[in-house]
Order: sequence, then C-alpha cells, then structure tokens
Amino acid sequence: MKIGITCYPTYGGSGALATELGLDLARRGHEVHFITYAMPFRLRGYTEGVYFHEVDTSVGHYPLFEHYPYTLALASKQHEVALQMGLQVLHVHYAIPHATTAWLAKEMLGPGHPLKVITTLHGTDITLVGQEASLHPITKFSIERSDAVTAVSTYLKDETIRTFGCEQCRISVIPNFVNLAEYRPADEKTGDGLRPAGHKLVSHVSNFREVKRVKDVVRVFSRIRKAMPATLLMIGDGPERDDAEREARDLAVAQDVRFLGKIDTVAPLLQQSDLFVLPTQAESFGLAALEAMACGVPVVGSRAGGLPEVVEDGKSGILEPPGSVEAMGRRSIELLRDPERHRAMATAAADRARLFDADRIVPMYEALYREVAG
Repeated sequence: MKIGITCYPTYGGSGALATELGLDLARRGHEVHFITYAMPFRLRGYTEGVYFHEVDTSVGHYPLFEHYPYTLALASKQHEVALQMGLQVLHVHYAIPHATTAWLAKEMLGPGHPLKVITTLHGTDITLVGQEASLHPITKFSIERSDAVTAVSTYLKDETIRTFGCEQCRISVIPNFVNLAEYRPADEKTGDGLRPAGHKLVSHVSNFREVKRVKDVVRVFSRIRKAMPATLLMIGDGPERDDAEREARDLAVAQDVRFLGKIDTVAPLLQQSDLFVLPTQAESFGLAALEAMACGVPVVGSRAGGLPEVVEDGKSGILEPPGSVEAMGRRSIELLRDPERHRAMATAAADRARLFDADRIVPMYEALYREVAG
C-alpha cells in the first residue's frame, strides 16, 4: 500500500512511534511518505520505501502572511503528496492539528481520489490541547470525520469518549510497540563511561515537559543516592530542564546527575541502567517505560493514565501515585538492595515487553489500513 504519515518530528513518544511504524511498514513492503515540517528524529539514513516530504511555510514577504499558519501549509502538502504519489491512506498522529489538516486535504482531493484518513490519539492532544475551550469543537469534529481512530491505550480511548462525547466514534486500541531487535537486555552490564565503579545507574528519558515531573525524578534519585552510590542519566531536553538542574544542585546531588540532552539512540544507555524512573503526572501509554522494560530494566513510575496497562506493579516494575516521591524512593532502594528480586523483576519486565513487540502490533495497523481502504 501507499501510506502517508504525518507526525510531530521532534522528541516525544508520538513522533518516535510514528517513525518506527513507518520504518517497519517499509520493511514489510509498503511505500511510506512522511509529511511534516522537519525530518523525524528517528528517521536515520536511507531506508528503501521511505520518503520524506518537507512542508514549506515560507510564502514570501507579504506582510499579511507574516504569521502564515503551518496548518494550511501542511494541508496543502498532504493534498499534493496524496495526489502525486497516489496515497491510499493518510495516517496522522495527534488530532490537533494533523487530523484537521488531513480532513481538509481529503476534501480538496474530492471524490475522485478516495484517500482514507486514520487518526492515532497519543495523549496530550486529548487530555490537554483538545480540552482547551477554543479547540474543543474542532478536535471533536476532526475525530468524528476521520475514517478510523486509534488510541494507544484503553485509558486514552475512555478519556476521549468522556471528554468529547464521541459515543458513535469507533476507536480501536492499538498500543505502542517496541523493536525488540534494538531494545533488548544487554549481554553484559558494564556501565563503562556512564558511572563510576560501584554505582547503580538510574535513567530517565522524556521531553522534559511539566507533565513529566522531572524534578520528582531528581528527588527520587536523591533518596537513592543517600542510601547507596548511584548515578542518574537525564536523557532529553525541554522547558523543565533548568528546574531539574537547579533541583539537583539544591539537593546536593548534582555531581552524580548527568544531563545528556537529546540523544537519537537511547537503547545502549537503557541497557546499562539498573532502574528507570518515570514519575509522570499523566501518561497515555509510556513508550519510554516500555523501551526500558524491553532492555530488562525495572520501571519506577506513576499509577496514572495508561502506564498501569504497561507496567505491572510489584512484578515488572513499581507504581505509586503521582507525587509519591518518598514511596518511590523507598521502594527503589529496597529493590536495588535485593539482587535476586531485582533480577526477577528485570526478567519480568523484558517478558512483559514482548507483548508489545513490533511483530505483534504493526500487523494490527496493516489490518486496519486494509479494512479502511477496502
């Protein structure tokens, strides 16, 4: 099939999932066209069957176009690529603005080109952006006008129906997935160059937005550090990074916290980790947690949103209510002090991740494409 994909190309779970999906679809023989304003961060090098179409938002120097909307440029580009490449399906990730522009592109094509629009909901497009009063009607419209809608967790499906009253919307739950060929337990945990000898290695990956509660990551780590030698890897970047760095200094653990910034390939870092901390306020799924689990790393996270659908408390990880820094720290210390229990939880985490193997999940999208495209 000929499939178009629009996503946010920046760091975050939705962009990572959309890019990995496109790459996997290409490996399965499909022709995949990414349509967005920049190269997706996980689109590394050349892959046969994968094409990138950059959205151009420059429209000259006419003063009235100084704030030319990206959404209009995107809709025009989606229309252009669908027409020229003969796309059968346009799979957009995030309801706002991508489902809206996809609907507009489809309307521009007219009935002579039966493009089908599939929208995948990832979280903040529903729980944050879509609930803004000014955007609520158009978000609801865009969801209802999609030919098919998927959500990455049952939690997100239920939240969408509750928020928008889309009782007539057919929303399929297709969870995020992980490439087990890349994300797998390390043959040997050395931690060379990542931590001093004898240190436990704790990690966190996110886009450092407020909802990720990155200061709580540092607070949990400070409790671990008081109990044993440990190093924290903070992977990613975003608006809360400065606050997290300040928190590390205030708690006197800055010398053991490494802020690594944005890194495209995180699997080698996760493989060397002993613990992954994700004390998020709300998580629609928790792709970063899944990738850590696939590397055989127990997750300490929040019992919130869709994360309990991924992490089994007490078996493949540890879950506590958001903000429960003391409990997360205490249970982390207990786990790291018990090698036998840690090994069992690490094994259970890797076993749990196999349920979300790309080879199990991507065919679900393929089946949906065939069903919708007829």
